[in-house]
Amino acid sequence: MNKILQLSLLLFFMHSSICRGIECDQLPKHYSSYQNAVEKIKGTHFKIHETVNTSKSSWVRCASFYSCDGLTGFFILATDKQEYLYSGVPKEIWEGFKNANSFGSYYDLNIKNKFVFKL
Repeated sequence: MNKILQLSLLLFFMHSSICRGIECDQLPKHYSSYQNAVEKIKGTHFKIHETVNTSKSSWVRCASFYSCDGLTGFFILATDKQEYLYSGVPKEIWEGFKNANSFGSYYDLNIKNKFVFKL
């Protein structure tokens, strides 16, 4: 019975670490492609991971913020056509985006062309 319990615990911990993804400090410094970067970021365990309800927007389908330190992070904005990835976005900018009357206008004024993601 003891061996079954040990095996069950081992499988549980292996499963939980796989499902959780990698930690912030394990994120690569360089990515092979833009899509690879988005997948890695979405699969990483962050201190902060927030998504805002964008159903009121005519063109923003999803927006998420991922931060290791709680100060700056990755911002991913999805439209019908593609996902846009930005890094080094301050949490205050994310908070402003979440509370904006118009996601598109806030994005155009405060994020677009102000933050970049480099492969």
